[in-house]
Amino acid sequence: MQYAIAVFKSRNETLFFANFLRNNGIMTAVVNTPKEAGGACGISVKFPLESLSAVKGALARRGSTSFVDFLKVTDMGVRKAYEKI
Repeated sequence: MQYAIAVFKSRNETLFFANFLRNNGIMTAVVNTPKEAGGACGISVKFPLESLSAVKGALARRGSTSFVDFLKVTDMGVRKAYEKI
């Protein structure tokens, strides 16, 4: 299974962005940020990989001062692989 996460430095901005995406019809969840993401706030926004372009557009419209990166997550059962996208 693959999905994407949006990583932020600010918990408040993470929660606001997750809500913003939900209000715009994109399924989201707030998840713990993996240590591979580096200096982040501890939580990230999880969303379907297929929604990446819509999420990027939403981020561009809304703007962000604490956005760090997008990661593609491949869940292989016992472990997960992370890739910047």
